[in-house]
Amino acid sequence: MKALASRNWFYPLIGFLLVVIAFLPLYTEAPYDPRDTSQVIFEILQHTGASLVSWGWVFHVLTLVVIGLAAWRPPIGSRAIAAYFGLNYLVVAAVQTHAETPTYGLAIHTGALMADVLLGLLWLWVAWTDGLRLDFRAAPRWRWLLLPLAVLTFWSPLAFEGGRAVPNFDPALLLTSPDYGLAYCFLTPVLLFLLILAHPHVNRFALLVTAFNGLLYGLFNLSYWTNPDLAWLGVMHLPLLILSLVTLWLGRKANEPAAAS
Repeated sequence: MKALASRNWFYPLIGFLLVVIAFLPLYTEAPYDPRDTSQVIFEILQHTGASLVSWGWVFHVLTLVVIGLAAWRPPIGSRAIAAYFGLNYLVVAAVQTHAETPTYGLAIHTGALMADVLLGLLWLWVAWTDGLRLDFRAAPRWRWLLLPLAVLTFWSPLAFEGGRAVPNFDPALLLTSPDYGLAYCFLTPVLLFLLILAHPHVNRFALLVTAFNGLLYGLFNLSYWTNPDLAWLGVMHLPLLILSLVTLWLGRKANEPAAAS
């Protein structure tokens, strides 16, 4: 991996492949106009994971457990964080990327499905190779200023009323919101914040792939700002965009330590 990553063409090629995956056409039983792609995706998201809503607390608790373990025993907890997020991405791939929709029948967000599976396997590999070492005490203070962005997506204070996305700042959602653990765009900012704290003690390939894919979907979701009824969704996706940019900025230099190779 190190030999390939040292090549000038390696990361541009990976970025190109991620863009290709992101733009793969959706699968739908009923044909759709490509110009309505965002509407199809929105219907998928509105009809996924209904049976798992009551399990939202599990993802919150497990996230807090692995973070607490990393604070107590950084070597063990860091591996647990990588493994947990890898498994969570596989859950998102299984739950969030397809649904029976009222307009298009069975619809599959092909690009998101592939990206989530790849990210899941990638972070399981990071856990296996001990490619992440998180020490909260060693993180530069300025990076903690980004914590509210991670907390916002962990909280996911979001509700829908008559087709409108509205804020819902119910404190109980800090431990019960199903959107965090079952939605790529809310899960990823929490991981990115932890990677920002850990940098440079993190596998650079995994760091850049995760951040670049997050940037793509952060840019895609800027489209929510064009619809006043979905503007709050636009706000909720800003952490993904901002934390992806910060992570890419940190990872621009090949300075990972040997322990995270």
